[in-house]
Amino acid sequence: MPSSTLITLTQRLPLPPNQTVSLLLALTAEDRTRSRHRFTTEDGQPVFLQLPRGTVLQDRDVLRSEDGVLVQVVAKPEPVLTVTANFPLQLLQAAYHLGNRHVPLEITANYLRLAPDPVLQDLLQHRGLSVRAEVCPFQPEAGAYGGHHHGESEP
Repeated sequence: MPSSTLITLTQRLPLPPNQTVSLLLALTAEDRTRSRHRFTTEDGQPVFLQLPRGTVLQDRDVLRSEDGVLVQVVAKPEPVLTVTANFPLQLLQAAYHLGNRHVPLEITANYLRLAPDPVLQDLLQHRGLSVRAEVCPFQPEAGAYGGHHHGESEP
């Protein structure tokens, strides 16, 4: 479907049943916080996000243009630090300290993930945690309100 026509994406919605997406849009965690920005899909199609301010996109969200084109968001692999611990309490304490610094953080039962930062890497290693540099999709917590606005559908 590549063309030079700019597709303007104005809505986020759950994947409609029995419909497939036309395009894939790979975005980093930071890119997924932009509600007004021009991007290029995986196959070279230019798109413009024109979403409600404050929208935070998640992996697998579907966006729709006014003329019905469906585009699926994909979490793009990016440099991250993956933090693991020998004991769950160590991971909880690390999440607490990183949260106090308002660091975007992906939280799971087995690891924490954050953007590369040598100061934080040093802090975590001094607390006895294992820190590994990787390139993988980064999906930080959306925050207290989940990045949704009133009237929006849950993906």
